[in-house]
Amino acid sequence: MQSIYAMHQNGSDNMEKEEKFLFYSIDAIQDLYLIMLSSLIEICKKETVFLHLSSQKHLATPEERNPNEKFIKNSIFQILAENNSLSIALENRKINNWTLNDDYIILLLNAVKESKLYAKYMSNSVNTFEEDRDFIVALFTEVIVPNEKLYEYLEDDKLTWVDDIPLVNTHIIKQLKAIKSANDESFRVPKLYKDNEDKDFVRDLFRKTILNERELSKEYDDKTPNWDSERIAEIDTIILKMAICEFLKFPSIPVKVTLNEYLEVAKEYSTPKSSIFINGILDNLVKELQASKKMVKVGRGLM
Repeated sequence: MQSIYAMHQNGSDNMEKEEKFLFYSIDAIQDLYLIMLSSLIEICKKETVFLHLSSQKHLATPEERNPNEKFIKNSIFQILAENNSLSIALENRKINNWTLNDDYIILLLNAVKESKLYAKYMSNSVNTFEEDRDFIVALFTEVIVPNEKLYEYLEDDKLTWVDDIPLVNTHIIKQLKAIKSANDESFRVPKLYKDNEDKDFVRDLFRKTILNERELSKEYDDKTPNWDSERIAEIDTIILKMAICEFLKFPSIPVKVTLNEYLEVAKEYSTPKSSIFINGILDNLVKELQASKKMVKVGRGLM
């Protein structure tokens, strides 16, 4: 949707160029995932170095000589640091953001140590794996994710990440919660695409919508008698075209799936009343397409 919108705004007809950027922006989601997840590892490393240097000071206090290492020995930190899937992905994708910008790690570490979560966690000398895991989940959710400086850094790095940040963070939290024990080796860096068919769908939906925009717009033109085409938000017209494209040119996608997906997109990206407007048009259009047998869906339960 955003790629099609960008083409409209730029007055571009270079579909190949926009398609390359589309896949580039999707590919970059994995970098964002790795950057966010590796921030936990780097925070632990930074605190480990700090504790060591403090213990070596000439006038070190008793607390500095024998620091409380509960934080740096948290089980989740150890699992992430030793995870092959994560290490390989970081190496292959050449993720070195925190090496180049370790001031953000210091900033995050300070925010962690100033938090009530940290104080409560460190006050208890007896800990369990469940406590370690719940602490890291809460820390990531309540301290790291909402950090404005971190958000600004990510936004400046890649503007396309603005919409991807909630998706990535939600997935990381889900993965952290799913770790069952200190010996759990099931953690894996997720694939961007489920399979080749998944990736093909991205390209096909983009191309078929772009190449058939005029034809697709005709399907809803007479369904908006009280609206001049100029008054309909451009995002709404793109959402309508993409939904209709799925109705007509993707026989394996259930109608209800298309309807639900695009109504959610409208709620997130368009005007407050857009989802109601789009729902009304698509609902009427579906009945018309089914009656005329213009829309053919294959498979059980697809209507």
